[in-house]
Amino acid sequence: MIANAKPTDRLVIALAQIDCTVGDIAGNSDRIRAARREAAAQGADLVMFSELFLSGYPPEDLVLKPAFQEACRSALEDLARETADGGPAMLVGVPWAEDGLCYNAYALLDGGRIDAVRFKVDLPNYGVFDEKRVFAQGRAPGPISFRGVRIGLPICEDIWTPDVVETLAETGAELLLVPNGSPYWRGKHDERIAIAVARVAEARLPLVYLNQIGGQDELVFDGGSFVLNADCALACQLPGFAQEVTAVTFVRRNGAWRCEDAPRALAPEGDEADYLACMTGLRDYVDKNRFPGVVLGLSGGVDSALCAALAVDALGPERVHCIMLPYRFTSGESLADAQACAAALGVRYDTLPIAPAVEGLEQVLAPLFAGRPRDLTEENLQSRTRGALLMSVSNKFGPMLVTTGNKSEMSVGYATIYGDMNGGYNPIKDLYKMQVIRLCELRNRWTPPGARGPGGEVIPHNIIVKPPSAELRENQKDQDSLPPYDVLDDILECLVEREMRVSDIVARGHELETVKKVERLLYLAEYKRRQSAPGVKVTKKNFGRDRRYPIVNRYRDEGRPLQAPDDSIAPKRTMGGAERFEE
Repeated sequence: MIANAKPTDRLVIALAQIDCTVGDIAGNSDRIRAARREAAAQGADLVMFSELFLSGYPPEDLVLKPAFQEACRSALEDLARETADGGPAMLVGVPWAEDGLCYNAYALLDGGRIDAVRFKVDLPNYGVFDEKRVFAQGRAPGPISFRGVRIGLPICEDIWTPDVVETLAETGAELLLVPNGSPYWRGKHDERIAIAVARVAEARLPLVYLNQIGGQDELVFDGGSFVLNADCALACQLPGFAQEVTAVTFVRRNGAWRCEDAPRALAPEGDEADYLACMTGLRDYVDKNRFPGVVLGLSGGVDSALCAALAVDALGPERVHCIMLPYRFTSGESLADAQACAAALGVRYDTLPIAPAVEGLEQVLAPLFAGRPRDLTEENLQSRTRGALLMSVSNKFGPMLVTTGNKSEMSVGYATIYGDMNGGYNPIKDLYKMQVIRLCELRNRWTPPGARGPGGEVIPHNIIVKPPSAELRENQKDQDSLPPYDVLDDILECLVEREMRVSDIVARGHELETVKKVERLLYLAEYKRRQSAPGVKVTKKNFGRDRRYPIVNRYRDEGRPLQAPDDSIAPKRTMGGAERFEE
């Protein structure tokens, strides 16, 4: 092609760190067109989009539908024809059907046609990823030629091991442009930088890392795109959790390319990044599913207060409806705290006393329950009444019900199924209780970028410091039946995220019986988690996509000291055929 015939020593590449929606092929195409216009205004020669942008990522089993594959291909061809106007070329991620297989592909659109296509080689199949199930493995790629520049296009997981980049370097690549759909979890940005540095150090080639942004079900993509020069120096850093189209300029001197004069934003870290992830995940789940807003029960406790703040920051106070549902065990303190929180956030706030409904249910059940003492059954009636009333408001007026249980509660089953677990989405599902408290304290001293809520103290201090209670009986406190949350959370993190032995958790200073009790509760609550609402992933191992345990499960770790395997009875060979120890 003429566009590829003339070598250049200057290349302007626009990084389109923008949001897409799974299945919205027409909408994603329009987002591509808008970004291309913006890139053209910045003088870009080429604009790159994130992994599978045209279909949205991850498309999961949608890519198995021939009609979906055909719709993506048709939209890609339409976009390719539009590049005949002489504007920037485009690199677009797309599912690509060929010879009865479907590939995770990256296509160069230039000069009015699809000029080149490369397929993803390393298909991740761990944690939240399930690509081997729906995609075929691509062939070892060579670079593409664009205006005289040989560009390598490894796709996301392709740079997490050396092989693909090594192949590209050996076949003459001068630049590496990497589209990604890399979801957020705490500390992920540093992990990405480290992987990219390793590939650059090996190949001695500049690398552009473009990441997706926005929420998709449980996953949140945080952006944070960056550029590394061949000496591993950070040349460009885009912000996290923010959409933008940014052009960066590469200049070739003495045969080597270098990115010059590019912006360097600060990537959010720690609790601030967690808050932004929860806010982004809730916003996009509500907006992409076209809910007019949300409704939630505001109890005067820390979990519902944080969810209310997240909802206001994500959607604006006018789209958030908070309801207090008091019963005779609800304290005056909780009533005052909930009202103060609603006032600080500027949301609509209503009170619906539940006594008539609860007592009516008890009357219906009285003949069957005669002669039996009050117990957890009656406590759960309160929670289920609240869940039914909140769902009724959601059904009648259309807002999505936000459920507000934290990871500590979801771990040990300290939640009522068909009660306070009711709802369409949970923004704090992957936050332990102590993290919830930290994020409340953080929000009172920090207004997140892009937040639609007010600044200052939006969660009354008393909500944060008072002892947690479900208030389902007189003087109830969470720690009547659970260890202190700092103890519980540490044990849970060891069991869930680290998969540690009970004996090793005890060695950290925890009581054996406490650890065994928590482990037992964790296993018993699996059936509840299977029926719980989706929620934002912020840890390395969330419930659902990451951690899949059987409901019927009699295994318990008794905490016995580790015993070394008895090699005298072990098989001499554990692999079929020839052993390959180098792997």
